[in-house]
Amino acid sequence: MGKSPRKAEARGLRAHPSQRPPGRQRKTGRENRNNKPRILSFCAKWLAVATIWGLIITGGFIAYYAYQLPDIDNLAEDSRTPSVRLLATDGTVFATSGQLHGEPLTIREMPAHLPRAVLAIEDRRFYHHFGVDPWGLARAAVTNLLTGRVVQGGSTITQQLAKNLFLTPERSFDRKAKELLLALWLERKFSKDEILAIYLNRVYFGAGTYGVDAAAWRYFGHSAREVTIYQAAMLAGLLKAPSRLSPARDRKPADARARQVLASMVDAGFVDSAKAAGAAKQGTALALGAGGNTGSRYFADWVLDQVAGYVGYIGKDLIVATTLEPGLQRLAEQEVTAILTREGKARNVAQASLVALDLDGGIRAMVGGRDYVDSQFNRATQALRQPGSAFKTFVYLAALQDGWKPTDVIEDAPVTVRNWSPVNIDGKYRGSISLAQALAHSSNVATVRLSEQIGRNRVIETARRVGLSSTLENHPSLPLGVDEVTLLELTGGYGAIANGGQGVLPYGIREIRESNGAVLYRHGHSGIGPVMSPQEAAQITDMLSRVIEEGTGRAAKLTRPAAGKTGTSQDFRDAWFIGFTSDLVTGVWLGNDDGKPMTKVTGGALPAQLWRGFMERSHQGLPPRPLVAHSLVRIQQAASGTPVNAVSLD
Repeated sequence: MGKSPRKAEARGLRAHPSQRPPGRQRKTGRENRNNKPRILSFCAKWLAVATIWGLIITGGFIAYYAYQLPDIDNLAEDSRTPSVRLLATDGTVFATSGQLHGEPLTIREMPAHLPRAVLAIEDRRFYHHFGVDPWGLARAAVTNLLTGRVVQGGSTITQQLAKNLFLTPERSFDRKAKELLLALWLERKFSKDEILAIYLNRVYFGAGTYGVDAAAWRYFGHSAREVTIYQAAMLAGLLKAPSRLSPARDRKPADARARQVLASMVDAGFVDSAKAAGAAKQGTALALGAGGNTGSRYFADWVLDQVAGYVGYIGKDLIVATTLEPGLQRLAEQEVTAILTREGKARNVAQASLVALDLDGGIRAMVGGRDYVDSQFNRATQALRQPGSAFKTFVYLAALQDGWKPTDVIEDAPVTVRNWSPVNIDGKYRGSISLAQALAHSSNVATVRLSEQIGRNRVIETARRVGLSSTLENHPSLPLGVDEVTLLELTGGYGAIANGGQGVLPYGIREIRESNGAVLYRHGHSGIGPVMSPQEAAQITDMLSRVIEEGTGRAAKLTRPAAGKTGTSQDFRDAWFIGFTSDLVTGVWLGNDDGKPMTKVTGGALPAQLWRGFMERSHQGLPPRPLVAHSLVRIQQAASGTPVNAVSLD
């Protein structure tokens, strides 16, 4: 019996090929070499198929997201709310409304350190990538992995521009895919400088400002063309968190971030360390209102409410040049805060307001309350309160216009009108006194007697003529100031006396123009014409001067000629002082919003002190001058040959 092939192999003997089992034949080397091309061909075939399908799928994704992209052919399309920018008399921006955009600037129009500050902190490789920075993405991923949280982003400026212009800030794969496609499109359509300029002209910088020029005006009061290195660093620092880092909200975080940007500029080689240190040491001043000063917002709100009335529908960015004088505004805020802090609690006084006008009615300062953040109600323009004895001025002016003289006598003695008997605040009666004395000592009974003799209608007509527009009722107590008025209109009425007889309408807008410079409105200084003669203005001015020199307003006496009147309403609910010099007309009010009585606060006390404190400080550096009404009459007398002392009380 023959041996099996398997046993033969086991003994080391090679079996004849014909004896090997089917399927177990050994392949020769030549056969192995012939199979390699087949394997490579197979792999290449399926790799090609996979590549094609990968391209198809990728193309499908691109087509899918490209189809959903917004319209990107018109970057100039602007659907934002038009802005209104308010300028003080020194040209600084103290308030804005709407979405504030500045002038679009090219990179060449900006100082070199401005775009460099942005690149240093946002995208140093901007000029070396194609819209997406793989190196930046990898670096951010490693940093975030090592820290265990997201501390760096890998988005380029081009990607940020794409997101800001066309997309929402949502975190999703869809949004990121669209952002990448838009970034590639932007890089193909625009140069690097153009992309950076578009970004800087559109990005949000906080405080309602969009674009670097608007931000420079808002925070520093000038164009982005003029920003310093430190200001550039502060602007660049805002991009991380515009609202939280805005100096309009809190100066300290804004400064800290600016110093970080300066360090990044040094690290990137954009500025040397000595220059960066010098910039950090110098710092920057902020424009009025940019550093949290909210007092001027009362005035800003009042002005903004009037803009549409002058120019109609606001469809374009506007610049409004106002009458507000920053230095006087700061003084007004300081004096109001000081007196309420010092006396408010002890005298039960919670609120105060102040208005300062120039002699043609331009509002130089306005404080509408103790704290704008706590209450936006403007007590200078919206609060209707009883003026008390501050209204008596118009009673005596009406008498002068009826032919009475300051030296004419009136009885300061008890009087009854329709079962009503007024009394003097001090309970005393002085008998026969002159009109000048009656006004200086604010006699209630003498003033009521005078009003009854000349007629209450005449008093109302005089008050209307000088600019009081609130309701005035014809009743016996009219001359004692029981009808409610606003501080602004009452101060405007005194303005007509201060300037020698020309009626004034208090105003806050000097000019309204478009951002391109086209003037839409300009104040014409038309006023309301003469409301009294210069002689009448001089006579009532003399009488109001005696109020300060020897009457109820002695606490308001200045180191220069001044005139004014105290006012106190019933039960000490309101206390006023309205007065003027040859340069300024100022009115102040103190009281409580709920009408609760103060602790015996009269117009000759805290209001007179507040008025004096503001007026003394606001006139520093100005030479003392005679009151305007006196000067006008003296000029007339000199021209007619009349002795210059003809205007007298006695």
